[in-house]
Amino acid sequence: MAKYSKKAENKIAKVMHEKKAGTLKSSSGKKVTSRKQAIAIGISEARAAGAKVPKKPAAKKTARKKTAKKKSTR
Repeated sequence: MAKYSKKAENKIAKVMHEKKAGTLKSSSGKKVTSRKQAIAIGISEARAAGAKVPKKPAAKKTARKKTAKKKSTR
């Protein structure tokens, strides 16, 4: 399980309270209604404040499907 510092946990908890109160705004100024988006904002703010937050997971590389080349038979 990921280990977050107390500072990060407090920041995320503060953001969740703002979301529940309906005062949490996204960077565009719109009200946040998604729980997942609120958590992401809290983690981002904690990271910016220098709290110990696990690194973002690396993007998975998807295997490219090799397209079968059509052979023209003449």
